[in-house]
Parts: sequence; C-alpha cells; structure tokens
Amino acid sequence: MELKQIKAFIDAMASSELTELHANKDGWTLRLVRGAPGMPSRAAVSRSPLSTSAQAIPREPGAASAIADKPDTGVRAPLFGVLHLTPSPDALPFVVVGQAVKAGETLCVIEAMKVFNNICAERDGVVETVMATSGCEVEAGQLLMRIA
Repeated sequence: MELKQIKAFIDAMASSELTELHANKDGWTLRLVRGAPGMPSRAAVSRSPLSTSAQAIPREPGAASAIADKPDTGVRAPLFGVLHLTPSPDALPFVVVGQAVKAGETLCVIEAMKVFNNICAERDGVVETVMATSGCEVEAGQLLMRIA
C-alpha cells in the first residue's frame, strides 16, 4: 500500500461521517479509527497474506472501539522523534505482525536529535498490530504497536 493511497483514505474519512475504515490491498491492511471527541484518531497498517478487498464500516457515533475494550497491551513512544521500523533502509523490519517477541527484544527505533533510541518489548508476546509508519514523526505517548 502506497503513502498516497493511505493519505487518500485519511482524507476520505475526514470528509465523511465514518468512524472506522478498513482497507486491504496487496497483502497490506489499513485500519483507521476516528477517536471519540477529545481523543486522537488512530491508524494501523499491517501486512496480512489474506484478504485483498477493501471495505468501509460506518459506526454509530460514540460507539466503543474493540481496541478500547482490551487491556493496555500497547507499546508507546517514550519521546518525540522519527520512527524507524527497520535497522537500515534496506533491512527487514525489527518485527512483523504475528511474530513472537521476548522481553527486551528491539521492536523499533526512535531517532531524536541524531540519537537512535531502541524501543524494546517490556514482556513476551506476539505482535498484534503496528500502528505507526516507518519514517514518520511520532509524539511522546503515541501508540506504536500492540503485543498480545
């Protein structure tokens, strides 16, 4: 899925009353969730070998998201910076959706003021979803991924 396509989905959602949108293309899955008033919206992109169709799912305003019902299994950015999901531009990602990880394993890197900060798993688990895109700026406290 290309960045232009993702931005087009974001723009389409912003100009509509949709609160959640799912799109699948070429093995990639994009999930956009509009937050409740005062809450930030979220985007998640993951690689999936299955479905290749796209769908938009309208929800009732104020409906609770399935993500909100789960205990906090999120990995959050400890600082503002540029997120890197790979150790170098040509390398494979540190982790992928469905991969088992152990506590202390590097999940991603955040670059801040020319310093690369490893973000490590706090517990053993399986990567459930990646909520941020490599090369994008992330805010302190922003949800980066979930580990089940």
